[in-house]
Amino acid sequence: MNIVLIGFMASGKTAVGKVLATKLDMKYIDVDETIEKTAGRSVTDIFKQHGENVFRDLETKAIRGVVMLDRYVIATGGGAVLRTENVQALRSNGKIVYLAASPEAILRRLGEAKTRPILAQESDQLKKIKELLVHRESFYKECDLQVDTTSLTIDQVVDKIVAWYNGRMRKV
Repeated sequence: MNIVLIGFMASGKTAVGKVLATKLDMKYIDVDETIEKTAGRSVTDIFKQHGENVFRDLETKAIRGVVMLDRYVIATGGGAVLRTENVQALRSNGKIVYLAASPEAILRRLGEAKTRPILAQESDQLKKIKELLVHRESFYKECDLQVDTTSLTIDQVVDKIVAWYNGRMRKV
């Protein structure tokens, strides 16, 4: 069984995922990194050269591969939940944890989001973040656990997930 971290960019999936994997004696994998290794180019380059649809196809293929793993903490890209087939695949061998954060916290964590393809060309990045969060909210809410990372440290988020995971696994 895996733990799958979903949430908007800069919600803490990578930072939390690495620490969580260590605490639970699991391995860590990042779907975006998997895509980059397979494609031989960055997510930003894939978006620029081929567009979002091609990236989403690569993402779906990568997710099909990582769900075959066991005892992994899987960090997904922020938009991975936009495809039902991705969520179904991730759920087939994992519990889904949504890392939420306020739009303001996301923007603060991103700094200048020049490397984030969805935000790079936006003059009002906060407005775009809010729009995307509203659009994705119903997808993110289809989770087993939600943790608001806005005012928590990485360790505090990890502790909440570990407590939930340990309690949940004893009940199974």
